[in-house]
Amino acid sequence: MSTIDTSAIGDSLRPRRETLLWGALVLNTEALLLFAYAALGSQELLSLRGLRLWIYPFVWINVSLWALVRTDPASGSGRHRSIAAVLAVAYFGILAYTGGLLGPAHGPLTYRISWVLPPGWSPVVIFNGGGIGLTLIPYKLLGYLTLAYLVYATILDAYGAAVTGVLGLLSCVSCSWPVLASLATGVVGSGSGIAAAVSDGSYGISTVVFVVTVALLWWRPFGRD
Repeated sequence: MSTIDTSAIGDSLRPRRETLLWGALVLNTEALLLFAYAALGSQELLSLRGLRLWIYPFVWINVSLWALVRTDPASGSGRHRSIAAVLAVAYFGILAYTGGLLGPAHGPLTYRISWVLPPGWSPVVIFNGGGIGLTLIPYKLLGYLTLAYLVYATILDAYGAAVTGVLGLLSCVSCSWPVLASLATGVVGSGSGIAAAVSDGSYGISTVVFVVTVALLWWRPFGRD
C-alpha cells in the first residue's frame, strides 16, 4: 500500500531563492503595468467597481506560470504520450469553447487586436472567418493551456501508477470543474459584459475553480512515490 510523503510535498512547495527572485520581478512588472494603465486608461474603464477586474487575470497568469515551471511530466512510451496529447488537446478545445475563446463566427470576415481592456485582459485578438470565431483573451488562453498541459502530465502519471481507479476518477472530476464553471457563469464578449460579470462575482468563482483545479492536477498524488 502506497503512502503520501508529506515531507516531500512540503519540500516541493517550499519556494527556492531563484523562484522568489523571479516572482518578485513578475509581480513588480505587473504592478507597473497596472499603474501605467491607471494613468493612461479611460475614465469609463477606471470607473468599474472594485479592483477584481484588475486582479483576476494576474492570479490566472501567475498560477499558470508557477504550475508550468514546476510540472515535469513522467516519461512514457510513444503511444502513451500520443494518447495523452490527444486527450489534452481535446480538453483544451472544450475549455476554449465553453470559456468563450472559440465559437461559431458572427458577421463578416474580421481581424483586430483590442488594447482597450486592462493588462491581462488585453491585448484581445478577435477573428471571425471560415465559420470560426476567436476571442483570445491572454489570461484565459494561458490558463486553459496550463490546464491542458497538467492533464497531459496527469494522464502520463496515471499510466505509470499502480492504482488509478478512484484517484483517476477524482482527477477527471477536478478536470470538469473549469468547464462547469464556464457554463455556469456564462460567456462574455464585450466590455460592458465583462463589467457586469465582474459585478456579479462570476469571475471570482471561475478564478477559485481555476486555482483549485491547477493545485489538484499539479499535486497528482497517485503519480508520486
